[in-house]
Amino acid sequence: MALNSTHIQGLQGVEWGSLHRLSICFHDYVSSSKGVKLAGIVLLWLLAISFFQPKRPRIPGAQVHGSRGWWEPSFLLKTRFIYDAYNIINSGYVKSPMTSLPYAYTNFNITVQGCSFRGASSRYRHSCHSNENLFRSWPWASVIRDSDLHVTVLTKKLNPDVTKYGAEVDIQYIMRMLVARMSAKVFVGDPACRDPTWLNLTLNFSLDLFLAGFALRMFPPWMHFLVKPLVPARWRVQRQIEIGTEVVRQYMLKREDRAKLGGSTAVGSEGSLEEMAARQCILTLASIHTTAMTVAYALFDIIAHSEWVAVLRDEIDEALKTHGELGQDMPVKQWLQHLEKMDSFILESQRHNPPILLTPRRIAMVLLTLKDGTYIPKGTRIAWAGPQHAFDPVITPDPDKFDPMRSYRKRHNGNGQNLHKFMVGQSDPDNMSFGYGGQVCPGRYLAVGEIKLVLMRLLQEFDFASPKGNVRPRSIYADENVLLNPYAKVMMKKR
Repeated sequence: MALNSTHIQGLQGVEWGSLHRLSICFHDYVSSSKGVKLAGIVLLWLLAISFFQPKRPRIPGAQVHGSRGWWEPSFLLKTRFIYDAYNIINSGYVKSPMTSLPYAYTNFNITVQGCSFRGASSRYRHSCHSNENLFRSWPWASVIRDSDLHVTVLTKKLNPDVTKYGAEVDIQYIMRMLVARMSAKVFVGDPACRDPTWLNLTLNFSLDLFLAGFALRMFPPWMHFLVKPLVPARWRVQRQIEIGTEVVRQYMLKREDRAKLGGSTAVGSEGSLEEMAARQCILTLASIHTTAMTVAYALFDIIAHSEWVAVLRDEIDEALKTHGELGQDMPVKQWLQHLEKMDSFILESQRHNPPILLTPRRIAMVLLTLKDGTYIPKGTRIAWAGPQHAFDPVITPDPDKFDPMRSYRKRHNGNGQNLHKFMVGQSDPDNMSFGYGGQVCPGRYLAVGEIKLVLMRLLQEFDFASPKGNVRPRSIYADENVLLNPYAKVMMKKR
């Protein structure tokens, strides 16, 4: 039946003519080939979302948070998570003890919060595996997926042994280069720790690896084989692996020690040149940028809270007076433990400046049931909202206050029972800056030693100020990663 004015009450004259023309235009568009194609594209898009969206195990009862609906493309989900990850995770933490984040965000399904998960990572260390998001698409990364030589060496061998202000300086770059040289001194020795080729490689490898992973995460897994060749950072990473292999080859031949890093610990192919080179590059991933950023954060916190400078310097002077020069009468690691106030300051700085919003992260390798009855199916990806937990008033009284002596007071309360607790680098369910459980960062004590050594030297020899007064630079969030403003600088002068 054709439309006419008798079928629509109240529309006459011009109004009816406009509606009639609109009806004709819509009919012509839909019946045209363009309209059919557009409808087909939309239908295919919806079917693709439904068909290719990965189905991941999810904890029963966990509320889904952050997605606007099944129809929302994963690209939009990922884009929102890039610039608003903190608010998404924080609102999910407040909303429910267990919150399910859509898989499209970070290739994770669950962010778990609440006392039921505290200690679960440690108790079920053989039932959970750390996430492989960063390395799973790299063939050379099998050295870290299939072997824990680097963990064994770090835990068993390395840890037991560690007038006017001038112009503005890029303290973050200075700290990265300084930490890169310190780490190279430990991992590959002289003269690599001063080799510009190796130092530049160690600085750029981590950045390019994260950029490559970041780019791939913007696409669904089924598209990765198409996208990989188009990501420039992947080509740079592969080139850096090749350069690293050649550099490591030269130093291994010079030292006539093909297993310097692993020594007698290396088994089978673990001592091969290729695996050693790849492992050395991977070690830089965790040993440089995060350590340098922690030093920079602590330095900016010292500038923002300058009343603590004298306290930290007095402690250093007292330690020198009581225990002698660093490394003179006692091992360096033991000497640094006497800087308790600095230790507490670093812990509070880490609490306010987490390196990542979701840590630790695990994959359930078997079916798990927590002590409160929570059922975790095999294959479920679990993450812990560590920073939100550390700012929970139930866990940390007055959490928004920057209190550098918070851990120092805890340590000296309890009639001496806590003197060896609440220290930076220790595995603590209430402070997971270095992870937790059986897969806690194996090089954390090396990192803590480097951080204290650098801060000690800086406080002894320099005065610092911010170009913008005592205003602390804001952090930047990119996905679950937390970054210090790369343009933040300091002014410094010799004391």
